[in-house]
Amino acid sequence: MRAWIIAALTFTFAAFLPLADAGKKKKTDDDDVTDPKEALQALQEFIGGWKGNADGKKLGFWSEKSSWSWRFKGKDVWMSFDIENSKVYKGGEVRFLPDKSKYQFTLIEKAGKKAVFEGELKKNTVTLERLNPDTKDTEKLVIGTVSGGDRLVYSLWIRPDGRTQFAEQLKVGYTREGISFGTEVGGKKPECVVTGGLGTMQVTYMGQTYYVCCTGCRDAFNENPAKVIADYMKKKKKG
Repeated sequence: MRAWIIAALTFTFAAFLPLADAGKKKKTDDDDVTDPKEALQALQEFIGGWKGNADGKKLGFWSEKSSWSWRFKGKDVWMSFDIENSKVYKGGEVRFLPDKSKYQFTLIEKAGKKAVFEGELKKNTVTLERLNPDTKDTEKLVIGTVSGGDRLVYSLWIRPDGRTQFAEQLKVGYTREGISFGTEVGGKKPECVVTGGLGTMQVTYMGQTYYVCCTGCRDAFNENPAKVIADYMKKKKKG
């Protein structure tokens, strides 16, 4: 009889075990992110200066540079980038759309016309598309980092209206400025106090030196250094 009671209690306890974690949601790669800053931090490796070469199907080859930075305006957060010497684009911006759980890339052409793409991030690569209102062709933009974040590559593909396959029209491969392949620097790298990315620029407050990753983060730090530092230390303690 005693053995039967113990078995029954054991079964009852086991049956209710799943309920103990019922209200706890484990964060996975598939979870929806609603905070733009948190979502954009997944693209932190894009931040910085780049130099590389481009191959345009109809425009030939050329060399160009690009610079990526964070931007903050009140609660609005986004990334912007400038492109020098490109035959196609002069810059653009990146935002995260919480209502769609998608990234929005805006490319600004040399003549000033804007091309807006929307898409998702998977395995360090963002794939976005848009329907060209003038040609009715579907355009696909693929951008991501390789080589541990030291290489940034993007390509533009076009699927003509009525066709089923995409054809590559433009490919650009950048190397991060200051990186020399074949060498490795040891030691702990400085961290940006605003975004947590790789710190590349020094800022100071109350005699203490901190690091930021771009001019946008530098401006955000200088606007309210005490708050930025307090938020950073709070996150470090939680981590």
